[in-house]
Amino acid sequence: MPSVQLQGAALEYAEAGSGEPLVLVHGSASDGRTWHAQRDALAQRFRVISYSRRYHWPNAPIADGVDYSMMQHVDDLQALLRTLGATPAHLVGHSYGAFLCLLLALRDPSLVRSLVLAEPPAITLFVSNVPKPLEILSLMATRPRTALAIVRFGAAGVVPAQKAFRRGDAEAAVRIFGDAVFGPGGFARMPEGRRQQVRNNLANVRAELLGSGFAPLRGETLRALRVPALLVTGERSVALFHRLAERLAELLPRTERVEIPGASHAMHEDNAPAFNAAVLAFLAGGT
Repeated sequence: MPSVQLQGAALEYAEAGSGEPLVLVHGSASDGRTWHAQRDALAQRFRVISYSRRYHWPNAPIADGVDYSMMQHVDDLQALLRTLGATPAHLVGHSYGAFLCLLLALRDPSLVRSLVLAEPPAITLFVSNVPKPLEILSLMATRPRTALAIVRFGAAGVVPAQKAFRRGDAEAAVRIFGDAVFGPGGFARMPEGRRQQVRNNLANVRAELLGSGFAPLRGETLRALRVPALLVTGERSVALFHRLAERLAELLPRTERVEIPGASHAMHEDNAPAFNAAVLAFLAGGT
């Protein structure tokens, strides 16, 4: 695959099709391979660009002690669009990648034609990266289901996974975090190819969980964003992602929602035909 030099890093990417640019942005324990079932389907109508983000396989890995900075990944995405002449682009992001797409649209909406956001972990709409007790109590009073989902995700996933990484037990950390994200037994149910992506990007999961965390989000900035957006959830996804999508749908003024049947958090892999059809239908709707 070709690579593009961006801000001191070489990022591998793939390109197919012609037409309006559409950029695929992967999530955390993943890389450009996660979009294998989307590239050809979307390239029938668009110039599709998929890339492996900084530090993700097969790019140079993250070094010990380097912060896994969300805003650096936003900078990379912005630079990629400009370097490859892919503006304005339809951005299709999954999980952490969807959060990056949203942040770029907020920073410079002129670069973004539309957004497809597959379960962005937009927890900082409600609480800090390390939630404070008063934040949780306040959220309990206004959105109790969301507060409970955040508490469960932190207590059963983030905190024990962080502890496992700190004691050097990466296998336990990935299993714990995978079960929190994909539901009980989620990591064990992954096909071997998907588990290999996780193994190849294990250092990124560790760096993300132990790093500076997610960028803050503010409701008033989301309300002002005029870029059309499709919010995608999986039918079997854990409650947290449904609660976050509900709030984003309330805030973003030009929003559609779709649920992918029989799918969990990795809905673009779990049910690729339905995901692809939903994306194409949204993009055909005059965005």
